[in-house]
Amino acid sequence: MSELIYRLMDQQSWDSARRAGVFHGSADDCRDGFIHFSTAATVRETARRYYADVQTLILLSVRADKFGDALRWEPSRGGVLFPHLYGPLDTALVHEAVLLKHKNGGHDFGPAIP
Repeated sequence: MSELIYRLMDQQSWDSARRAGVFHGSADDCRDGFIHFSTAATVRETARRYYADVQTLILLSVRADKFGDALRWEPSRGGVLFPHLYGPLDTALVHEAVLLKHKNGGHDFGPAIP
């Protein structure tokens, strides 16, 4: 199995993407020209920084090798490499979608992240 990468989004966005069969990205993704993903090491901080107030936060996991050359590892926060998808996310490629419990202004990832 290849490395899992992670995407966070609110329940409404995930529901819309599933119905359409594709996710073209958030407003931030569209502005930046790629869909932002995180690794197991960075996803908690991403949730804290950008999704702390989202009550219905979905954690998507996808196998990185499913994207081929459309996935690029590029430096971001502090020079850490983040996976960026240059193209839409086919929802059929999502390995798992988990609703994270919201508590104390944050999210409980439980066993969702190794």
